[in-house]
Amino acid sequence: MSTISVIVITYNEAKNISRLLKSVEGIADEIIIIDSFSTDETEQYCQLFNARFIKRSFTDFSDQRNASIEFAKMDYLMFLDADEALSEELAQQLLLMKQNGMDKDAYHFNRFNNFCGKWIRHGMWYPEKILRIIKKGKGNWQGKIHETLQPVEGATVQKIKGDLLHYSYTNLESLVSKLNKYTTLQVLEMAEKKKPAPLFKLFINPFWAFINGYFLRLGFLDGWEGFIIHQSIAYQTMIKYAKLRHHYASKNH
Repeated sequence: MSTISVIVITYNEAKNISRLLKSVEGIADEIIIIDSFSTDETEQYCQLFNARFIKRSFTDFSDQRNASIEFAKMDYLMFLDADEALSEELAQQLLLMKQNGMDKDAYHFNRFNNFCGKWIRHGMWYPEKILRIIKKGKGNWQGKIHETLQPVEGATVQKIKGDLLHYSYTNLESLVSKLNKYTTLQVLEMAEKKKPAPLFKLFINPFWAFINGYFLRLGFLDGWEGFIIHQSIAYQTMIKYAKLRHHYASKNH
């Protein structure tokens, strides 16, 4: 039988955290919360699930997740976000895998995104393949924004049936706010790597992002929500390069 440490990074997630922790009951052999000094009731809700609550100043997403690994005591690490939850099918698959013994180094599954109360089934948002379970010592997190869990070279990886439910945006205001925040972080990371920002990318990349997601990957089947999502992806692509060009220009003056 295999054991799993569930690891979550939080900041003011009182509205979400109970849903997530309830979904991992019976699967998590321990729960580790890495919290960036929340000012709401996040800690109190976590205590109801006997989670180990560790306070740590936030640096970036990868650093925060990697720092959590030293606290984990189980065979496997499952990294989740506070606004996520295991679907019933995914939970059942994980229970079966634990009972039979997990023999791969890492596991991935699809994430199913909810936008303003609607589950998005097409386009750039589904299926969204994500790797979130890894054997301890077989990988770490990389990237400051849109960070990814990277297995070591030669690691064995397997897909698990079932979806990870993601309650991404409850309203349009949160979408706009997060787009601005994420593009700023993306620009800092791109500038650090000295990535170019040619003018044509302001026009070609956003256009292609919309066409690919909305038409080629059938995003239009998700109604007006699908339209807004893929317009936002195109906007994010455009504003990212606009901010990067501005960043380089300001450095030259």
